[in-house]
Amino acid sequence: QVQLVESGGGLVQAGASLRLSCVASGRIFMINTTGWFRQAPGKERELVAVASRGGGTNYGDSVKGRFTISRDNAKSTVYLQMNSLKPEDTAVYYCNANRPPIGILSAKDYWGQGTQVTVSS
Repeated sequence: QVQLVESGGGLVQAGASLRLSCVASGRIFMINTTGWFRQAPGKERELVAVASRGGGTNYGDSVKGRFTISRDNAKSTVYLQMNSLKPEDTAVYYCNANRPPIGILSAKDYWGQGTQVTVSS
């Protein structure tokens, strides 16, 4: 199993910055990609950013150029630097870790408990 613990959410004004952190523990050697998703009230969960163990990254269209994901493999931590925040960025942000298929085991997603980010106008 893999456990994920997020921190760093809060209430900020539009244009401000926040940094989210997610510390992974457990069988993290099985994990390939880690990243962030978010879910606003009444909306589906959506991709924010993911980073692979090899260094590749992928961002949701709405955050490109404003958010940056980074990994510190030595600390088993993934960060999300969020700049130029907008009210539409308001959501619960979830840390995600993905284990690829291994032998007879299918791929599996692990999720943190979520951290609230609220951006006021």
